[in-house]
Amino acid sequence: MAVQALLTDAEPVIEDWLMKRNCSVSPKQFVWFYVSLTLCSSAIALLLVVCGAWLVLPFTGIELLAVGIAFVIYARHAVDYERIRLFPNRLVIEQVSAERLTQFEFNPRWVRVEQGASLRDPIKLVSRGQAVVIGLHLAHHRRAQFANELRLTLKRCG
Repeated sequence: MAVQALLTDAEPVIEDWLMKRNCSVSPKQFVWFYVSLTLCSSAIALLLVVCGAWLVLPFTGIELLAVGIAFVIYARHAVDYERIRLFPNRLVIEQVSAERLTQFEFNPRWVRVEQGASLRDPIKLVSRGQAVVIGLHLAHHRRAQFANELRLTLKRCG
């Protein structure tokens, strides 16, 4: 902890951008929703089994399994984020996708910001033959604005 405090004090952050997915449901609410869906579907299936439609039960199980798999996939990416920090002598990009952290570091004086041809295309940072796609969690209409802001901030640095 003390080493990290010394590093942050020694090198001030010029700009710090944090881009996260827009998740409207908390993990706890998500679990409660799935439990209620499971209970409702199971109750209806059991009622139909009692009435003689036993074939509904396996399809209910398949449905709940498919929805459960989709929810797990969604939950793995619900906390994805991208953080871009500009220090006086380096640009650090942290990308978290499905709990996997990828980090890139560039000299801010050598970085070129490239926008795509359309609003849907992502932003690329290019430096010395290495390219990193950024801004994936931004709304399409905000990507151009962010690319311009990043360009201006990098020019001030170099």
